[in-house]
Parts: sequence; structure tokens; C-alpha cells
Amino acid sequence: MTPGSQPPVPSPRLLVYYGGTFDPVHDGHLSIARAARDVLETDIRMMPAADPPHRAPPGATADQRAGMLDLAVAGERGLCVDRRELHRAGRSYSIDTLLGLRAEFGTRVPIALLVGADSFVDLPDWHRWRELFEHAHFVVAERPGSPLDGDLRPELAAALAGRWCRSPGQLRDAPAGRVLRLRQPLHGESATAIRARIAAGEPWRDDVPPAVADYIEHHRLYLNGGEAGGPDAPPRL
Repeated sequence: MTPGSQPPVPSPRLLVYYGGTFDPVHDGHLSIARAARDVLETDIRMMPAADPPHRAPPGATADQRAGMLDLAVAGERGLCVDRRELHRAGRSYSIDTLLGLRAEFGTRVPIALLVGADSFVDLPDWHRWRELFEHAHFVVAERPGSPLDGDLRPELAAALAGRWCRSPGQLRDAPAGRVLRLRQPLHGESATAIRARIAAGEPWRDDVPPAVADYIEHHRLYLNGGEAGGPDAPPRL
């Protein structure tokens, strides 16, 4: 640093939240979280959704799903579990979660939601979806053949105009409103398929962390069928 110059201003810390049912958490979830951690150079907070009141409960309770997440991230650098949605009554809408985060951290801190491309293309179905861009960035995890490369719904395409960013650093330059595509390794795991294989007595342990597999077996989870949890997607919208 030259005499009289000012020290560089550090980039704001980016807060990233990865929500989902995680019923159960599997290696594909962890692959997305690790890729985001490494690309964004920040911690990833895995945020299990509460038991949804509007449909049949997931195959495991909220506490069990959060417990499996604790086991999955134990010893994982930069991955942690955030239980905020389990502590809130009522439906787990993303807009409510973001409003709570803004009340906690203020309006200037960059916040991002990490979501899969399959969920992101259905963003217009989410509750108060246009407001989400006012409070957070989106990091969209995608694989080859991503639906982002196809024809987006016109209202979503219009909302995304001017929001795409090319580098992770751009997410730190504003508190919300930008979208980053995150390429991640191809994984074929699905919580729906894992539940179904457990119920059918087929091999499944290789698709989840060993500690999670032991937990599932110890608590005899998912033995009565894989349908209760529904699609492998967040119940929040």
C-alpha cells in the first residue's frame, strides 16, 4: 500500500440459504452445497422446511430431517444447518423467510437463495414471487440440459431481464436482485427415489452419507412407502 492510500474495503459477506425438504438429505444435495460454497467462497446454510400443513407430512418429521442434516454436514467445511423455518408457525413461504432475514440482518447485506433449476423455472408459481428479487439474489444450480436453456415462461423471462450476472463477485455488489447460474457435477440422486427404494427393500445406502444411512435404519424411516413426502422439492413457494 502506497503512503497516503486507503486500505481496500472488504467485500460484504454474502449470506446463502439452501432451502428444501431434505427428506432425506442425500449426496446430490451435498454436491450442490459444496459447489456453491467453493464458487461463492462463503458458508452455505441448509434450511429444512417445516412440516407442511397443506398436504401429507414428509416421510420423516421436521426434527428428524434436521437431525439428518446435522449428521450430513458434520465435519463439512462451510456447511451448516439453519432451523429458522422450523421455529415459525404456519406455512413456510420464501417471502416470509426473506422478510425475517432482512429484519435480522438489515437491508444492505447481500443475501442469496440457492435453488435448483427445476424449481427456479416454476418461480411464477411461488407466493409473491416478484417480491423475492427485492430481498435476495438467486443462485441457480443446474446440470447439462438445464431447463434454463429452454423457453422460460414469458413472465419469468421478463422478470429476469437485466438480472443475470457473470461472476460470483457481482452478488456482493448489491443486496438483492441478481441471478447467477451455478454449474455443478452431475448427480442422479432423488429423495423420492431413495424413499421408494427403501420401501421396496432395494439398495439405497450409497446415495446418502453413511451417518444418515445409519440414522434412517435405526429409526426405521421410509419403510411404509415413498409417497408421503411428495416430490423432491421445497414445500415453500
